[in-house]
Amino acid sequence: MEFRLEHRRYQLPFRSTVRTAHGPWELRQGLYVRLEAADGSVGFGEASPVPGFGDETVEADEAQCLALGGKLDAASLSRVPRALGALRRALASAMNPLPLPLHKSLAVAALLPAGRAALLSAPEKVEAGFRVFKWKVAVEAADDELAMLDDLIALLPHGSSIRLDANGGWNLRTAERWLDRASGRPVEFIEQPLARDMKGAEDALMGLSGDYPVALALDESLVGDADVSRWIDLGWKGFFVAKPALLGDAAQTLGRLSAAGARVVFSSALETGLGARVSLGIAFAWPGNRCALGFGVWPLFVDARYDGPAAAPFLRFDDVKRLDPSTLWNATI
Repeated sequence: MEFRLEHRRYQLPFRSTVRTAHGPWELRQGLYVRLEAADGSVGFGEASPVPGFGDETVEADEAQCLALGGKLDAASLSRVPRALGALRRALASAMNPLPLPLHKSLAVAALLPAGRAALLSAPEKVEAGFRVFKWKVAVEAADDELAMLDDLIALLPHGSSIRLDANGGWNLRTAERWLDRASGRPVEFIEQPLARDMKGAEDALMGLSGDYPVALALDESLVGDADVSRWIDLGWKGFFVAKPALLGDAAQTLGRLSAAGARVVFSSALETGLGARVSLGIAFAWPGNRCALGFGVWPLFVDARYDGPAAAPFLRFDDVKRLDPSTLWNATI
């Protein structure tokens, strides 16, 4: 089946600057695609590559859309470069309906801001009912953040857990210090302690994973489908942070993770509600373990029309279905 292809770029300021080890992030850029079949049926997708995850850019995605000449079918989709994983995911999702869900609702982890702001935000998240939390670290001095960890944990109810996300911002010695400190504390995992491009990163991550009781999770090390497959083949026993928005061949990749019995945490790529509908649809269809979703990120944009479901301790599939892609497409000119 051949579809008529259109695309529109967006540029949206965040409500608050996102601070990570990669630096401040103030503006989200991406593009929407719209496919229309001969029978008039319409599908939408979002390509939202993340700075710091591989070399894919919005400019490259738009150039590829123009090169497709306003048409798309299965054959032309297969020729879209695999390096453009976000665009491949957008086009594939526009061609297909949401998969059938296996769950009615899933737990969600609350995203805390970096630095001392987390100490102010945590009580509000606790009051809202969250029991899984994610804190961005490697943003300020390691000694200061290490000193804050127990203060932050003290604000959380008994039985809560916290995820620490370094975004690849530590060296090996600092990662070891954090793993020592996290031992015996309610830390679910430490996410991406070392940079993907650090010399010897794979061996170092495998070594850290085996030397400490605290679990590790891969994020920036999983730029796309090929990276996921490589880490499965390496025998990675930690968590895989899967951003469906960046997986061009999501069904095949997630099938491999499922067959391997992998521990998977589905996470937002800070996409808009259009892309979130697709990413969350994939998460709700996952047959494996049920880790809390890393989608407690909204409200996110100055223009609230582009947000996904409001952050809450549990997310229902009915809330995902209510997201209307056509509304965002029509709002983007």
